[in-house]
Amino acid sequence: MASNREGAGGQALALEDTAGSWALPAGEVHVWRASLEWPAADVRRMRTVLARDEQCRADRFRFERDRSRYIVGRALLRGLLAGYLETAPWKPEFQYGQFRKPMLRDGPWFNLSHSGPVALYAFTSTGEVGIDVELDNGDFTRERIAERFFSPAEVSVLRSLPLELQPRAFLTCWTRKEAFIKARGDGLSLALDSFDVTLAPDAPAALVRTAWCSDEPRQWRLQDLSDRRAGYIAAVALRGRRSRVVERQIARTIEAA
Repeated sequence: MASNREGAGGQALALEDTAGSWALPAGEVHVWRASLEWPAADVRRMRTVLARDEQCRADRFRFERDRSRYIVGRALLRGLLAGYLETAPWKPEFQYGQFRKPMLRDGPWFNLSHSGPVALYAFTSTGEVGIDVELDNGDFTRERIAERFFSPAEVSVLRSLPLELQPRAFLTCWTRKEAFIKARGDGLSLALDSFDVTLAPDAPAALVRTAWCSDEPRQWRLQDLSDRRAGYIAAVALRGRRSRVVERQIARTIEAA
């Protein structure tokens, strides 16, 4: 276990980290997993480290559960950045790209995603990174979402699979595509059917084709981060193919600072 010097609301986040180090080498991408379900008292303390615009956004959520998860998600992001930057969690000042992707002027590069109570965070010192997570839910394939948004090649692979494998393959494709879009920072401006990713159960995660550049797939690496026991499907995308993904976890406790 390791703790950053200052955590949410004057507390210290307990971090399950076998390395016990905040170093972020050029050849590594750190992926942190966390639960967004925290006790109300902790959530109130976490809110104090958010910037004013983050607090205002939290207040606009209609339901308490959604408000609480947003506060926890942003506070944990700030706690992790505080560890890497050796500063207090309320000090990082986010800038936002055209499609509202948060970033820091002097790094590190980072991205976050959440689905239900699960949150994933990715950090790297070398360049663009995107991450996406979805709870393992088979309802998506009962609609024709794939036919509306995926490329013809991806739809063909999806529908060729046995019916019982299609729900997971759909979310595998979805998270890989979302991670790539988030890494590029394109938001909704990049059509999901303008590029192909792998989705078959026996196919390694990869970007296969982009409509705008035949060389682009060689510039990116996709890695599957799915966890069957935890009940989610996830992927991370990063520019450059040599980085090693290191997975870590935030324990669901706050220790006294």
